[in-house]
Amino acid sequence: MKTLKLLTVVPAALVMSLTVTEANLAEVPRLQIQPNVTSEALVLNGISGGTVASNCGNIANAPNQIIQLTQPLPYLRLTVDSPGQPTLLIDGPGGSFCVLSDNYSGSKPELTGYFMPGEYTLHVGELSQSQYNYTLSISQQKSE
Repeated sequence: MKTLKLLTVVPAALVMSLTVTEANLAEVPRLQIQPNVTSEALVLNGISGGTVASNCGNIANAPNQIIQLTQPLPYLRLTVDSPGQPTLLIDGPGGSFCVLSDNYSGSKPELTGYFMPGEYTLHVGELSQSQYNYTLSISQQKSE
């Protein structure tokens, strides 16, 4: 009888865990960016860090944001502002890039330049074990 209950409980738990995993992946915000649609920066908010130790600080299991580019962008600027020690891990068609804060960027991780078409996953990480609110700014305008 115990074996029958175990055989009933284990598959149910497995199905529930797979459903939760799929729900987490489905909740990742997706954003499609068109060339020069607006001169205003797009500002997104979230929580940095996570439980996964990476070469780019502590990150979450799922990306914080997914960006889809259907056309090449001659210039795109991604900037993270957070009170901690934020990092920005970008996985895209050109490879993976880890951006750390530095004095030049005002202690804000920032990546600028040409972006080819494709899907980019963004993880906003944290060098410490803490988590902080962050602001991610996405702009096609060069800073002055």
